[in-house]
Amino acid sequence: MKVIVTGASGMVGYGALRAVLRDADVTEVLVVGRRPLDTWPHDADRTKATELVFDMKDWDAIGDRFAGFDACMWCLGTSSAGMKEDAYRAVTYDLTLRAAKAMVRVAPQMTFMYVSGQGTDSSEKGGSMWARVKGKTENDLLALGFARAFMMRPGVIVPKSGARSKTKLYRAFYVVAKPLMFVLRPVLHKHMPSTDEIGEAMLALAKGASAGPIIDNTTIVGLAVGAH
Repeated sequence: MKVIVTGASGMVGYGALRAVLRDADVTEVLVVGRRPLDTWPHDADRTKATELVFDMKDWDAIGDRFAGFDACMWCLGTSSAGMKEDAYRAVTYDLTLRAAKAMVRVAPQMTFMYVSGQGTDSSEKGGSMWARVKGKTENDLLALGFARAFMMRPGVIVPKSGARSKTKLYRAFYVVAKPLMFVLRPVLHKHMPSTDEIGEAMLALAKGASAGPIIDNTTIVGLAVGAH
């Protein structure tokens, strides 16, 4: 199986990359990003990975690189904190749809997995800017024509195996919240997936696991547990 991973420098993307590099059924991994990765999972097979570094603008120009791939784990994204809607939409919606359209043209058989977020507004009409934009992104991705597409909606995420957020605010949150997570997670595990579990859940979907198009926390944990 051949898998594309975007956003691998982020916390969730790191978990996705670790999952596919460690899986014997995945023979080729294309890591797409604006710059080369600084940190790779230390316990994974990096030799089957190739990096595609470019400015993220003209996806049609590199569309042929995606031919023959079986799945895409789209983990690229940004925090909406301090951003105006146009700027947030440019990254969250415009960039994602340009890339997905380039992929579906050459690999319609692909399973496309988009990392969204708990609270996303599928109606596109709510009062939360980020939730509306994410909702439109999800809706338009589901309508593109991929063989299978899944919208991953994690809430509170537990970083594991070296995963670390790129956002300063989130890093500060995890420092403060770590003791509380240690206490709560055994009780609330199904509502607090780890970065490893999100990666394992996406890998399970790429391999054909059954699920509805919206993948919430409970489903993420269930898919990850079922993969073992």
